[in-house]
Amino acid sequence: MPHILIVYASHDGQTEKICRTLQGVIQETGQQTTLLAIDQAAQVDPAGFDKIVIGAAIRYGKHNPEITAFITQNQAIIDSMPNAFFSVNLVARKPEKSSPASNPYLQKFLKRISWKPKNLAVFAGKLDYPSYGCFDRFTIRLIMWMTQGPTDPLAVVEFTDWEQVKAFGEHIASM
Repeated sequence: MPHILIVYASHDGQTEKICRTLQGVIQETGQQTTLLAIDQAAQVDPAGFDKIVIGAAIRYGKHNPEITAFITQNQAIIDSMPNAFFSVNLVARKPEKSSPASNPYLQKFLKRISWKPKNLAVFAGKLDYPSYGCFDRFTIRLIMWMTQGPTDPLAVVEFTDWEQVKAFGEHIASM
């Protein structure tokens, strides 16, 4: 059975939660998975896996630079196997920005790197004002106000479509 490497960068835990859901869906098919945060990814050789999935959250308009570095350092290996990339961001809560083709953060990321993932997904993230520090709470509230999103400083809103996540997990299992 294939062994799949899932590497992720998460700011507040939602990307990790999405990865754990993907992992569960994939493992239901009998395939093995190894789930690693980006700071642990250097400990493994991606060539020892059959497939690779990379996921990253957006914070202030950018994906984690360690994800970009991991992709750049391992691009030949990643390209040689079935692969997927997904982005987690709050702008994806809007239907018109919820697909890989229409999500501005994913499109900007793909233009900055030379890797062309074989499979793409975009998932809406989670807004959790009470867990943010003062600066992040203020800044994210300002961004939400500008984009007509929730601004209540006590709001916790999970925008993630879990059926979409599960469907992507099934797709990964079949690739």
